[in-house]
Amino acid sequence: MTQELRDRFYGYTIDEWISKVPGELDVDAVGLWQIVSFGREGFELSGNSLVEYVRRNLLALTAAGARPVVGALDGEHIWTKVDYGDTADEVCDSIIAEWVASGRDPNEGDVWFAKPHIYSAARSSVMPDGRNGLS
Repeated sequence: MTQELRDRFYGYTIDEWISKVPGELDVDAVGLWQIVSFGREGFELSGNSLVEYVRRNLLALTAAGARPVVGALDGEHIWTKVDYGDTADEVCDSIIAEWVASGRDPNEGDVWFAKPHIYSAARSSVMPDGRNGLS
């Protein structure tokens, strides 16, 4: 019998970890960069195994009600929804294809996932506007 893979930081199995990722959505967005990074660093995944791990995370996030977003440039909101397709599978396929085609791991400027109460929130008057300090 082979032992199920566990992450090297907390000891979770992949299934246990993926079940925890959507829990962050109530307070913040979850970035693709975070998912890929933890797959590489925590589970030491690469190639098709990493892609499948990312797909499973994205499906869990969309099942929890999250939608793809990027940083907003309108000066009013923090996030802007991005259209990657109509179904969860289309969204996952499009995001993964974009990531793989880029030839690099995602970073903080790439796609994130957020629930409506997060992506529709307006900036507070003390939040940086992303261009020139405080707005």
